[in-house]
Amino acid sequence: MNVYTPILVLGALAAAFTVFSVVAASQVGPKRYNRAKLEAYECGIEPTPQPAGGGRFPVKYYLTAMLFIIFDIEIVFLYPWAVHFDSLGMFGLVEMLVFVALIGIAYAYDWRRGGLEWD
Repeated sequence: MNVYTPILVLGALAAAFTVFSVVAASQVGPKRYNRAKLEAYECGIEPTPQPAGGGRFPVKYYLTAMLFIIFDIEIVFLYPWAVHFDSLGMFGLVEMLVFVALIGIAYAYDWRRGGLEWD
């Protein structure tokens, strides 16, 4: 248990800081609400009522989310590999080439489906 004490203390400090920040902001911050501030923000487009089923989202939203996840996961796995590159040897190089090839396939799929077109 002695090994985990610093981690627990750091977690408790982070939780305390979070709770303090939220409470302090709600108590100290200005409370000037108006109609414009209470409306949903939709990138300058006037909000419209949604159909009963919630409406359908264009596929571009999902393609953009998939692109973000692809690059996020790639960075999460590439960073530790880069740190321990020397000790992994040829096995680590081959495994990372397979991983990058799989990421490249997902990237090509997203590109082909129009996930990189922002118009």
